[in-house]
Amino acid sequence: MGGGVLDDDDDKNKWPPWLQPLLQTSFFVHCKIHADSHKSECNMYCLDCMNGALCSLCLTSHRDHRAIQIRRSSYHDVIRVSEIQKYLDITGVQTYIINSARIVFLNERPQPRPGKGVTNTCQVCERSLLDSFSFCSLGCKIVGTSKSFRKKKMCMESTEGSDTEGSLNGIGNGHVKSKVRSFTPSTPPPTAASYRTAKRRKGVPHRSPMGGLIIEY
Repeated sequence: MGGGVLDDDDDKNKWPPWLQPLLQTSFFVHCKIHADSHKSECNMYCLDCMNGALCSLCLTSHRDHRAIQIRRSSYHDVIRVSEIQKYLDITGVQTYIINSARIVFLNERPQPRPGKGVTNTCQVCERSLLDSFSFCSLGCKIVGTSKSFRKKKMCMESTEGSDTEGSLNGIGNGHVKSKVRSFTPSTPPPTAASYRTAKRRKGVPHRSPMGGLIIEY
């Protein structure tokens, strides 16, 4: 989801035209044009041409263009903050320091579940973040600031709120009432024997020879 794919034209116009193609490009593959060279690894991108990953030898054809270098960290594509912030507002995206350089990730990185005690996560993929950031990558920022994503999130929050309110006012109260009723023992229906006993007339009291009183029911 953090790949930066947008459908709304208004959302697309908020970002440079090269951003989505950049995030969807596969880097660190061998260049087909310079396959025989030991410098044929494609880790460059031209923001003006937007024609895919380039190797260092390809840059001779892009001398007057804006070219950026993509790096890798734990098998994920990253870019130095000093390079990308010249062309893009990265406010809200968490930065990291790798090899003494501050970087940002291009796309989201899967995380099974937030760590213990985590108080802040990415608004899109829920990856653990420092409290001062909202997104884990450039791709997540693009998706997280889109109209469609915000609308979907608001709908989910309103639905969750309705469910919670219903559980408090309806199901919750019913549950409490059932508990109260469960503590009140029900009166068993009268049986034939008890009915006859209730209808039986009292007999005449008889005195015992010892003077005691015996009452028949």
